[in-house]
Amino acid sequence: MPGVTVKVKAVRPKNLAERRARLETILKWLDHAYPDAVCALTHSSPWELLVATILSAQCTDKRVNLVTPGLFQKYPTTQDFAATAPEVLAQDIRSTGFFNNKAKSIVGAAKAVLGQFGGEVPKTMAEMLQIPGAARKTANVVLGSGYGIASGIVVDTHVQRLANRLDLTRNADPVKIEADLSKQIPKDRWILFSHQLIHHGRALCIARTPRCAECGIAHVCYAKDKTV
Repeated sequence: MPGVTVKVKAVRPKNLAERRARLETILKWLDHAYPDAVCALTHSSPWELLVATILSAQCTDKRVNLVTPGLFQKYPTTQDFAATAPEVLAQDIRSTGFFNNKAKSIVGAAKAVLGQFGGEVPKTMAEMLQIPGAARKTANVVLGSGYGIASGIVVDTHVQRLANRLDLTRNADPVKIEADLSKQIPKDRWILFSHQLIHHGRALCIARTPRCAECGIAHVCYAKDKTV
């Protein structure tokens, strides 16, 4: 039976102490529900994660994980990617969508890693942003899940949507959302927090049919389309 939309408003905190208590409620429940949340993109190295993250733009992680095993078998090293013509690589990643642009980014990234960073994916945000195809989201994914470096908070579509539903931000721009979240979430939780929200967005807080009756933080959620 589909959920029924109900008008149930969460009580908004009145002061800083109540806001902190509310955030603690959210974080504790996420820890309970998704204690071992990790990056869903299959990878065995920071370079493979960089490639997979570039491929994940406008594409599901599931689809990317179907493509990358064969891709990394055909191109086992960064040098192999750098030596490949983008139009050839594009055919290997065609099913991920926007394959021409992604192929150019991946080949460009391989050349940058080899030419500018000694063959290793860099470990700082400033350096990551010099790599073709690596904006802040991609850089945060690679630094966080590839190296365990909390450089920021990954803001994908799930994080963007849930952060607004939970009133942790009122912005739509990913950079501003990341700034808002970074001020509230302890730095030692940045990597895990983004993975937890992503998992929650896939498991329960689904965009079209949120399963609010099963959600342990529905009582502190301000979304207008809660269902029971």
